[in-house]
Amino acid sequence: MSAANAALVLMTAGGTGGHVYPALAVASELMERGYRVEWVGTHRGLEHRVVPAAGITLHCLPVRGVRGKSVLHKLLGLVYLVLAAVQALWLVYRRAPRCVVGMGGYVAGPAGVAAWLLRKPLLIHEQNAVAGTTNRMLAPLASRVVAAFAGAFADKVDCTVLGNPVRRQLLEAAGARQYDYAGQRPLRLLVLGGSLGAQPINEVMPSVVAALNEPTPRLEVWHQAGEAHASLVERAYAQMGQAATRVAPFIEDMAAAYAWADLVICRAGALTVSELAVMGRPAILVPLPYAIDDHQSANARYLAGRGAAILLRQADMSAEGLAASLRGYLEVPTQLAAMAQAAAAAATPDAAARVSDCCEELIHGN
Repeated sequence: MSAANAALVLMTAGGTGGHVYPALAVASELMERGYRVEWVGTHRGLEHRVVPAAGITLHCLPVRGVRGKSVLHKLLGLVYLVLAAVQALWLVYRRAPRCVVGMGGYVAGPAGVAAWLLRKPLLIHEQNAVAGTTNRMLAPLASRVVAAFAGAFADKVDCTVLGNPVRRQLLEAAGARQYDYAGQRPLRLLVLGGSLGAQPINEVMPSVVAALNEPTPRLEVWHQAGEAHASLVERAYAQMGQAATRVAPFIEDMAAAYAWADLVICRAGALTVSELAVMGRPAILVPLPYAIDDHQSANARYLAGRGAAILLRQADMSAEGLAASLRGYLEVPTQLAAMAQAAAAAATPDAAARVSDCCEELIHGN
């Protein structure tokens, strides 16, 4: 079919990479199958930068989060929500998509409800091990509910587990370097401490690295510390005698970073957990303690329960404890190899294709 006559799929996801990047993976798969894809998002989220860069038309709604906010913010949020609902209804009516795919974030709420009101097939995908507010609201209205993890929704919701879509670059990189650490060289440690709330990881790591790299270097460290903290973290490493540590505010090529790493220390967002599995990399996961519904702990348990990761509560994290754990891996590197194998076994590399299959089934009325 020509581009002009191709069926239109309306993606809706916004806010963070945990929603946006899986949705982009599905959008890419659908476009390869010949569908037109447009996107409903916001001016404030990550999608405002990365969606147009991917060549996808972005329609923005004035949506803001209301959970955990002050009374004033909640009232303003409700006003914006009403405006967004009206705009979403008009947008879905005007664009007439054959299917609407909601993948989380507050913006998916108005777009999903508009799809339901206008009798457009609605597919929702939940990335976390505990369903978010928007997807819980949309589940009863959806034509199809799919999720990355079993148990994300209440038992009464008919949900199919398909895994989390990940970016194609990671899928291609997954086979580029098989896990090969056996203690014959310094351990390559990737530290992802740049997202909101990860400052405790940034603060503890210089002491951990110093404890293990004296007198003989046993670690190579690549530390992504975030734009606001990179210079402080770099200075902290230097003060501990570890000036050679590679510190970056942001890592653009995550596929290369995962492929380089022997072990990852990071938060437990749904996207990170899925990427670790696809790349087959062992991890020490430190869930964000104040994440909504403690969903990061549930995400971490998915890998930890399969022997692919260690779940470390932030309250229990210390330089001494982390150093002791790493020392154990250095002395018995076969532990990490077993974790890497378990991580790869937990992966669903075809998740984007499987979600796209569900979308096509709705388009064709199956």
